[in-house]
This record gives sequence, C-alpha cells and structure tokens, in this order.
Amino acid sequence: MARTGTAKNGAGQFFLATLLLWLVSVVFEIAFNLRTELLWVIGGGCFFQLVNCFVRSYLSRDPLFVNTSVSLLHSIITSASVVFILVNQCLAKGVDEMFDHSELVGGSWRWAYQALCFSCGYFAYDQWDMLQYRLYSGLIPSILVHHLVLLVCFTLALYRNVTINYLILTLICEMHSIFLHVRKLRRMAGIRDSNTALVKLEWVLNWTAFLFARCVPHILITVKLIKDAHKFGRGLEWPLALFGMAGMNILNVGLGMDLFHAFRRERSNRRNQEKSNHVE
Repeated sequence: MARTGTAKNGAGQFFLATLLLWLVSVVFEIAFNLRTELLWVIGGGCFFQLVNCFVRSYLSRDPLFVNTSVSLLHSIITSASVVFILVNQCLAKGVDEMFDHSELVGGSWRWAYQALCFSCGYFAYDQWDMLQYRLYSGLIPSILVHHLVLLVCFTLALYRNVTINYLILTLICEMHSIFLHVRKLRRMAGIRDSNTALVKLEWVLNWTAFLFARCVPHILITVKLIKDAHKFGRGLEWPLALFGMAGMNILNVGLGMDLFHAFRRERSNRRNQEKSNHVE
C-alpha cells in the first residue's frame, strides 16, 4: 500500500509540474506577447471551476460526482459548439472547401479558435481537479496522460494558429463522452437495474455514439493526415498531429474494451438476477 501511494503521489507531482509549466506558458503568451485571444483559455478554466464550486455547494460534495457533472456540462457545450461550427461552415462554404487541406491546416472556421481555447481551459481545469482530489489510478494514469497530450497539442496549435479546424473535428467525440458521463452519474445515483428501458436505451446510444462520434471520425482524420502528408511543410505540424491521433486511436481501443467489459458485466448481473427470481 505504501509503495502504491508513493507511486501515485509521484505521478501526481509530475503531472502537477507539467500543468504549472503549461499555465506559466499561457500567461506569458497573454502578458508579454499580447495574445489576448488566449484569454478564452483562462475564461474556460475559470468558468468550469465556478461550475465546480456551484455543484459542490448545492448538489453534492462528493469529488467524483462533482467532477463528472462538470465534465458532462463540458461535453454538452462542446458538442453543441462543434455542431454549430460545422453546420455554419457547411452552409457558408460547402463540404468540399471545408475539408480542403489548406482550410483544415491553415484556416480557422468562425468561432473555432474560441471553442478550442474554451475546451483547452476545461482540460486544464479537469487536470487540476483530478490532481487535487486524486481522481486517478495506476502508476501512469491514462486520464492524466490523455489530458496532458491534449493540452500540449491544443496549446501548440493555438500558439501557432495552425490545424485549428483539424482539432475541432477531433472534438466530435465529446458527443460520445456525454453518454459516458451520464452512465457514471446514473450508477452513482444507484440506478443500476439493466432491465429498465432507460438503461437499455442508454447502452444503445452509448455504443452508437462510440462508433460514429468517436471511432469513425478519429479514423477518418488519421487517414486524411496520412493521405495529405506530402502537403504539410517541414515543421512539427504533421508529426505532432499524427502522434496525437495515434494516441487518441489507442485510447479509443482501450475505451472500447472497457465499455465491452462493463456491458458484459451488466448483462451477466441481469441474467443472474433473472435466474434468482425464477428460482424464488
């Protein structure tokens, strides 16, 4: 137990150090390079911290419940923002021009930069909240690694003002995150009867969103990056983008396995309950 606690604390110290370095970098860009557009990052972090305080004060003081509730709100806001941005651009420019390489790499759709900044602020807030209440596990916590990779990729893109639209496309996966957070909150509320129509519907939507809002978009983005590799310059944009998408696809595989095990476990519990009722 002592070794586990020490390892966990060591991981926490490392990720806290990286978060502080990230914050210093953002503040430096705003204050010394006059990048006032990055204030949306600070605004996003502060907004979700205020929501955290509201949930903690009026709904529950359970750190996991608070964190999940705020994450659900972020997923809803981000999903709505991404859909709005994509529909707006589709109507204004058409699909072919929207997904042209130069548009995806060098352009920035209307409100895309602000939306990316806002989400970047959320991931910084969420990293801090998880570190503060130790809402992670393992020697190398995957959730903290995930947030660190996103912060690095998002922030470098925002600094250089490149691949903004590519990153907006990756945020389509927040539609699936909605159902992940709903499932967690539902179980925390004690609603675990897998025989109910509500839970069955939740699983249908969960799997549908996992496939069409997470796996398929991320695979298509990766294919697009590989196909257009020769169109990128000699900078870090292409290697960083490909590295980020490779990481996301690997995490998606792990998430899919976790979902499958959870689904099978709930089905097994339901069958055992049915057998028990039949015996009685």
